[in-house]
Amino acid sequence: MGHVALDQAVLLNWYDHHQRDLPWRKSCHPWHILLSEILLQQTQVSRGIEYWHRMIEAFPTIESMAVAEVDHVLKAWEGAGYYSRARRLHTLAQQVMLPLSEGGHNGVLPQTAEDLLKLPGIGPYTAAAVASIAFSQPIACVDGNIRRVMARQSAQPAPTVNQTQQWADDCLEPLRPGDWNQALMELGATVCKPRQPSCEVCPIHESCSGKSTPHSYPLPNKTKTKSVTYRCEVRLDETGQPVLYQRPPSGLFGGLWGFELFESFDDPSDHMLGYVGQVKHTLSHRKMTINVWIGRAEGSVQGHHPKELALSGLDHKILELLHSKDCFVSP
Repeated sequence: MGHVALDQAVLLNWYDHHQRDLPWRKSCHPWHILLSEILLQQTQVSRGIEYWHRMIEAFPTIESMAVAEVDHVLKAWEGAGYYSRARRLHTLAQQVMLPLSEGGHNGVLPQTAEDLLKLPGIGPYTAAAVASIAFSQPIACVDGNIRRVMARQSAQPAPTVNQTQQWADDCLEPLRPGDWNQALMELGATVCKPRQPSCEVCPIHESCSGKSTPHSYPLPNKTKTKSVTYRCEVRLDETGQPVLYQRPPSGLFGGLWGFELFESFDDPSDHMLGYVGQVKHTLSHRKMTINVWIGRAEGSVQGHHPKELALSGLDHKILELLHSKDCFVSP
């Protein structure tokens, strides 16, 4: 694509004076920076701050997470969504803590993107971001914000992954790679926004080929959303506590505790169950409608205290519905 005519000094100066006050930017601890990047993959920054503080308090070091039970990690992550991130982070911590002779890193997070990529849950973006921000490695990272800045700067409606990476590589300021990557992302997040770009205050508007029609770049991705109906059968023990189940590690809400779900429009075959109501829940590519039924657990089956377990957002909604109907004792 050739040389990219971005004014690096102007953009870095803008970043130095206008960057958001985010807590992980005040830390040079690689573990803290890695945690922020994993959280921000699929969590909004405003919510990410809350969960980052919670995770740092619970697991201030890699070792503290490695020795923790995975259920403890999931409970601390509760509410942040996409729980596979938490499970992989736990596995990553355990792998880093292993000695070199066993394929680990002697408890020290590797510094290069190449080595970071070999860890569970680390993709090209996270590897490059952590390597550049935490270790000043001269490597360019690409996320959705940077792709949007690139598309507008070069007036490309649908840049490929390789085209965007090449542009980012050409742009890289090798003396401040972490700040440079964050400056481009910050620009995309706060100025070069998807729907309401503030071109009039953009520090690099002069080099932007798409500023006259910014909404043309890049073209939106088409996503398909599947609508699914489930039946949820809640069982209460003799004390009024709900019976919860731990879901398999892979699949929907993997590893979390919750209520039994059946993908079905039908009423339950157990006629002793009573209908409670309906809950709606939306995931990135799935709209869920859950019809909730309630009844007694068999024999001596014991229920659980929901507050002691890691539950998904959907299961919390079901709990709220049950509370609103005064269905069980648990607070």
